[in-house]
Amino acid sequence: MAKPARPRYEHRQGGGFTRFTFILAVALMPVLYLLDPKAGPALLIATPLLLLVFAAFDGLTVRIDAQALSWRFGHLGFPRGRVALTDIAAAAVTRTTFWEGWGIRRTRRGWLYNVSGYDAVLLTRRDGKTFLLGSDQARKLKSALDAALAALEALPRTAPARR
Repeated sequence: MAKPARPRYEHRQGGGFTRFTFILAVALMPVLYLLDPKAGPALLIATPLLLLVFAAFDGLTVRIDAQALSWRFGHLGFPRGRVALTDIAAAAVTRTTFWEGWGIRRTRRGWLYNVSGYDAVLLTRRDGKTFLLGSDQARKLKSALDAALAALEALPRTAPARR
């Protein structure tokens, strides 16, 4: 079995504010129980669900290898996405707004994948669709993506096989 290629870029951004919010919410569960013991069954359901959501969204890992740009959230590796480098037409460093928020959501500029902060890379696909990848290393991510796209362009083109 072939060893996977070393990534050209890989970075995991922690979700500082998101992490703080989840920790605060879990810490409040016993307090809520003390205030209203009848809420016990609901809290027994809510706490594990909250921990599961935390595990799913605590951070965002972005990776560029020789073939694709990929990203995955949290410790579970899901949600995740992948785009072939050949499908990317352009990339630009940008900033998201407070209204665009964090998480996975549809914005006026396409889908946004972000865990923290407002720095992002706006990617345009060859079909014209756009999406945003949030990153605390937006300039580094764009540079690595530009380098990967340039390396892809430098590869010799092969003619399609004749039948």
